[in-house]
Amino acid sequence: MLYFLGIGGIGMSALARYFKAKGSEVAGYDRTATPLTRRLEAEGISIHYVDDPAMIPQDIEFVVLTPAIPADSKELNCLRERGVRIVKRAEVLGMISRQHTSVAVAGSHGKTTTTALVSHILMTARRRFSAFIGGIARNIDSNVVIGDERDEFVVMEADEFDRSFLQLSPDVSIVTSIDADHLDIYGDYQHVVEGFNQFVEKTSDRGLVVYHAGLPVQTSKPHITYGLNDADVVAANIRIVDGMTEFDAVLSDDEVVPIRMALYGDHNVQNALAAIIACKSLGISVKDIQEALLTFKGVQRRFDIRVNHGKHVYIDDYAHHPEEMRATLLTARKAFSGKELTVVFQPHLFTRTRDFMDEFAQVLSLADRVILLDIYPAREKPIAGVTSAEMLKRITAADKMLCLKTELVNVIKNIDPELLITMGAGDINDFVPQIEQLFDE
Repeated sequence: MLYFLGIGGIGMSALARYFKAKGSEVAGYDRTATPLTRRLEAEGISIHYVDDPAMIPQDIEFVVLTPAIPADSKELNCLRERGVRIVKRAEVLGMISRQHTSVAVAGSHGKTTTTALVSHILMTARRRFSAFIGGIARNIDSNVVIGDERDEFVVMEADEFDRSFLQLSPDVSIVTSIDADHLDIYGDYQHVVEGFNQFVEKTSDRGLVVYHAGLPVQTSKPHITYGLNDADVVAANIRIVDGMTEFDAVLSDDEVVPIRMALYGDHNVQNALAAIIACKSLGISVKDIQEALLTFKGVQRRFDIRVNHGKHVYIDDYAHHPEEMRATLLTARKAFSGKELTVVFQPHLFTRTRDFMDEFAQVLSLADRVILLDIYPAREKPIAGVTSAEMLKRITAADKMLCLKTELVNVIKNIDPELLITMGAGDINDFVPQIEQLFDE
């Protein structure tokens, strides 16, 4: 049996599903039940929600551990005392990646959409592959593509948290962005940059590094840059036509590929460029790439348009770093110009809120109305003076307020916003069905 500590995480659940489909017996622990854990249980995976060593199965082959599990976990310490083999999620991904030609997508933001794009292109081209995606890809309603021993490729999201991506040995590596984040791990931005450069140097000597132009990437490996200008591959003539984004991908050999897709925003145009470069390097035809981008439905919680009818537009987004949030807000302004913008934001982690308090306030001030929830602590303890109330003081939007989660739905109902965005990496997405119902009524 394989036992997953933190099985409800998006990356952990993908691995659990993968091994279950391969015939392994799988069980796990997580702190709370979610729609994702309930799906795992429906697929035959046993899960419990109490940190209780008595509930650990006895016949464990090895334990897969997420970095989100705290060091004082009773189950983790019990398993260590029992001498059970414990491996990090990234180590397991590394083992899988070395069995096939692998594509690893890293970045402070943009990596989930880009991973899903690469996967959808390979699927459209009818190639054999497995994929591990850090979100629910709408085309497959899953975070994992499960292939077989005949797989040509494996595609995976490469997580920089805890330096996990250094466990991978990709043939094609993609870096979408490098921002100051996870400073509780890295200390400062320069060490973040060093981490990403260590990641790209793990790319095969015969492989390819694909990265956004202007990033502080230094690599001795073959590489191609992309961007809106001053790059090897650029996007030109970006426009929105009949609710779709159209642009010309100008490749490094000056080939011009017309693209039409249902994703909005310059950031998603650039994510598409990264996926195009990677898939062309794997031998995928331009025709398959064009068809895939035309039919790509996006990823849940990535500029996820949940309601778009009449007077209401509602978008849910995972953004939890100032630069991600800026891209989301500016894209919404452009795609739905003229509508009053209301943002509900749930800060994620006390350390991140402390490190980017002013940046969060500046970005949120782009909205017409800001509703702040309490900080979602995840794995952390409170830090004195780091609160949503302190952030609210620094926001310059004319209409701003604090809100308890228990009051959120009623507050939104009373406001009746034209354009609403909910943002955050905590449990704010639990409110999505209720908010959708408000607008449907």
